[in-house]
Amino acid sequence: MTVGQLAARSGVAVSALHFYEAKGLIRSRRTAGNQRRFTRDMLRRIAFIRVAQRVGIPLKTIRDALSALPDGRTPTREDWARLSAMWRSEMDDRIRQLQRLRDGLTDCIACGCLSLDRCALANPDDAAAARGPGSRLMVSSHDHVSGVSGVSGREGAGPETAGL
Repeated sequence: MTVGQLAARSGVAVSALHFYEAKGLIRSRRTAGNQRRFTRDMLRRIAFIRVAQRVGIPLKTIRDALSALPDGRTPTREDWARLSAMWRSEMDDRIRQLQRLRDGLTDCIACGCLSLDRCALANPDDAAAARGPGSRLMVSSHDHVSGVSGVSGREGAGPETAGL
C-alpha cells in the first residue's frame, strides 16, 4: 500500500504515519523511485498504536512492545495476547491511579478552596511538599519508579498528544 492508501484505510493522517515511521512504530520498504510501500499488517499495528495512545501508553512503551511482534507476517491472537500480558500490571497501576484521582477530585472540588498547598483536608500544613516536587497526593512513589509520569502517561510532543 502507498502511504495515502494506508492513511485512508487506517483513518490516520499521512503526517502521523510519517511520524510513526520515524519513531520506529511502523515500517515501510522503498520502491526504486524511493516511494514508501507498506504491508497490510501495518493496519493492525496502527490500530494498536492508536488504542494504546488513547489509554495513555507512552510511544516508547508502544515501540518496545511492537518490536516483540514478528516481522513479515500479521501477528496472531497469541502474539497480541503475549504483548498485552506485558502491560497488564502497568495498566492495573494506571487504573488505581485514575481511581485515586477520581476519588480525590470529588473531595477537593467539594471543599471549594482550590488550594492543595493550604488545604486542611487533603494537605494540612503542606505536608506533601516534604515528599518532593510534583504531584504527591495523587501519584504514589511506585508510579514514579515504574515510569508512569502523571495521569496520562504521555511523553514528548507530536501526534500522540494531539489525540490522533
